[in-house]
Amino acid sequence: MKQYDYLIVGSGLFGSVFAYEAAQKGKKCLVLEKRSHTGGNVYCENTQGITVHKYGAHIFHTSNKRVWEYVNRFCEFNNFINSPIANYKGEIYNLPFNMNTFSKMFGVVTPEQARAVIESQRAEIKGEPKNLEEQAISLVGRDIYEKLIKGYTEKQWGKDCRDLPPFIIKRIPVRYTYNNNYFNDRYQGIPEGGYNRIIDKLLENAEVRLNTDFLSDKEGFLSLASKCVFTGTVDSYFGYSLGKLGYRSLRFESEILNIPDFQGVAVVNYNEREVPYTRIIEHKHFEFGTQPVTVITREYPESLKEGAQPYYPINDEENEKLYEKYSLLAKNEKNVIFGGRLGSYKYYDMDKCIEAALSLCEREL
Repeated sequence: MKQYDYLIVGSGLFGSVFAYEAAQKGKKCLVLEKRSHTGGNVYCENTQGITVHKYGAHIFHTSNKRVWEYVNRFCEFNNFINSPIANYKGEIYNLPFNMNTFSKMFGVVTPEQARAVIESQRAEIKGEPKNLEEQAISLVGRDIYEKLIKGYTEKQWGKDCRDLPPFIIKRIPVRYTYNNNYFNDRYQGIPEGGYNRIIDKLLENAEVRLNTDFLSDKEGFLSLASKCVFTGTVDSYFGYSLGKLGYRSLRFESEILNIPDFQGVAVVNYNEREVPYTRIIEHKHFEFGTQPVTVITREYPESLKEGAQPYYPINDEENEKLYEKYSLLAKNEKNVIFGGRLGSYKYYDMDKCIEAALSLCEREL
């Protein structure tokens, strides 16, 4: 008999949801977490009474009623609506691109006027777009591309837009209404007190070992349980035997300021190439804080270095072909289930991650 029914590698949303559901079915679970805390990238810290999203802004949004009701079982959510703004050389624009954006940029008032300007600018691209620059201009015109897409995208991916494939930006949200709500989803909010409250409840019936690297003794850990749910990078599980998958990483610089409000909104994107960070997050606005101080975090995209966290899979043609090869290895791995953002080499929003975990639970438990 094995010591555990399931070994779960990683305590982010995917692994934690599975651990909770498995425990509800009477299964004994061991959760291994490489970091010094649970929760993966949704982990929060309390700084002078302010809930700080340690690994960047995490705003929960979904149109899936089942997922919304699921997360609300563990924690009450507030009614935060994400309405970020973009700062381009001191000019402020609303996001996503909407009538407030177009009115400021073009001096237009009606949707018909905005459409006319964008249509005239889109016409410069003839034929099928050959790169991200041409794709963006063909969708929203040159003015929006130059100010609000080009610099931000080049920082995010570390490449010139003309060297990036067009599919990265196939869908750009464009609204011809005066609506600054970034997401179209029906449900949106922030868990009051942070995501740790949800993760702690999800993991309360599992054994958790922090600061534990599964890959330091893979076979030894696998021998402890009947099955394994692995949420780390799929290429690392196989010792990078076919090569390394491409990821972009992030670096965060946080600062406590002795003022009550720094930027008046939770998220400000900095869209010019010359500003090294992509955005500044002011955490207190997620929970409508009234503290006398504030905490801000600057977010810097970087190439993935040794020991850094992988955030965004680079889903270009080369990496997708490599992932397909690893996917075949994963399917043949006995009693190991690969899941989550890293295990699937796919960027999941939080609700989709929970959805995928619940689907796995239905099949597996």
